[in-house]
Amino acid sequence: MNIHEYQAKGILKEYGVKTLKGGIAKTPDDAVKAAQNMGGNIWVVKAQIHAGGRGKAGGVKLAKSIDEVRKHAQEIIGKVLVTHQTGPEGKQVNQVLIEQGCDIKKEYYVACLVDRDTSKVAMMASSEGGMDIEEVAHKTPEKIVTVTIDPATGFQPYHARKLAFEIGMPIELQKEAFKFMKGLYDCFIAKDCAMAEINPLVETKQGELIALDCKMSFDSNALYRHPEVMELRDLTEENAEEIEASKYELAFIKLDGNIGCLVNGAGLAMATMDIIKLAGGEPANFLDVGGGANKEKVTHAFKIILKDPNVKGILVNIFGGIMKCDIIAEGVIAASKEVGLKVPLVVRLQGTNVEKGKQLLKDSGLNIIAADDLGDAAKKVVTAVKGA
Repeated sequence: MNIHEYQAKGILKEYGVKTLKGGIAKTPDDAVKAAQNMGGNIWVVKAQIHAGGRGKAGGVKLAKSIDEVRKHAQEIIGKVLVTHQTGPEGKQVNQVLIEQGCDIKKEYYVACLVDRDTSKVAMMASSEGGMDIEEVAHKTPEKIVTVTIDPATGFQPYHARKLAFEIGMPIELQKEAFKFMKGLYDCFIAKDCAMAEINPLVETKQGELIALDCKMSFDSNALYRHPEVMELRDLTEENAEEIEASKYELAFIKLDGNIGCLVNGAGLAMATMDIIKLAGGEPANFLDVGGGANKEKVTHAFKIILKDPNVKGILVNIFGGIMKCDIIAEGVIAASKEVGLKVPLVVRLQGTNVEKGKQLLKDSGLNIIAADDLGDAAKKVVTAVKGA
């Protein structure tokens, strides 16, 4: 789950990470009030969407007067921003963050994420903070420094010293750097984050370290422990099908292809998408119904797939362990009849009650293409879609 920049900064403050004064605004009048309330003579108007690259897309503007605050807010609120992370459809801006300006001396980058290779937390830092960090990672990866942190011992001063020294922070800032980085790490652990990224982390001319921007995402499997984080969820930023899927505890992610996938198990779902690609097709979604799904859950999953107008065919790939093949078959039949299935449907079943499941599909009267194995299923659905 992702949250907005202003929400992430609110969480960071709880852990002693310095941020600038700011206020959220949904109208130009609100923006003016926010700027007037915080005072000063320079402000930044920042679009609040769940995507990076806002600055390059015109979603971050500097204002040197109250009139400019109003002007920029009018330009940004309601605008559809298209960035490298939104896709060509872009995202509509419904609110802006009005934030104080500051005297920037140097920009850095720092982030925490889970390192699956070491089963530890990785903290990354770079002297090349700012809008082009992705380009830095691609062209000059040596400028990104990483330390791994064992959760058993936590963040230590030597971690901060290594990062600060290698990215060229002045020695007089090392004590400040430890406080800043430890606050970020403590936040990451306490809130079960998947990622906490500060870009840029700025050194001011007054000798402070401030989080000028922040992106934060959370491990969805741990959200039950954090109702305060769940309250920050902005459904307007999420795909409608993904929102609906979450109501039924389905793991669903919309993709750009035209072959819908209904699979049980995350690993099998990824393998299914890979084999569809190998066969020359493009998956329209990742959908894992889980090991304990019932007929109703499968029916809802099937209906969510069919809501995508880009879907020209569906591949159902089930390995029945806890999930029984006949239950999947019943769900597929019920959903197909309810929505009036008009696209090719390929089904591959294997495992518990497989023969019973196949017989149910055979007797359903539906136009279902049976497949013996996953490779066969992928070829048949790709062929059927191209033929359609």
